[in-house]
Amino acid sequence: MTGKQKQYLRALAHPLKPLVNLGKQGLSPETIREIETQLLDHELIKLKVLESCPLSKKECTDKLSGVSEIDVIQVIGKTIVLFSPHPEEPKIKIPAA
Repeated sequence: MTGKQKQYLRALAHPLKPLVNLGKQGLSPETIREIETQLLDHELIKLKVLESCPLSKKECTDKLSGVSEIDVIQVIGKTIVLFSPHPEEPKIKIPAA
């Protein structure tokens, strides 16, 4: 993904509120399933890494970028912006590279 495409997605994500909070369970299989479900519904979401999370935000982004089809767009403070286009009917049109 190019810088221009990420910039476009960051602009779209700016007004969004975090949909998933990463707490003391960290990135458990249930949390990853919830993230994937939210991405299917919204394509672009924000996560909040809480103080109680055993993983650092860097560890979280490394694990999430290893999950298929999830792009980490931005990490700002304790918030992570994720993007994953819908497999059949993408709602967000990304500008060409």
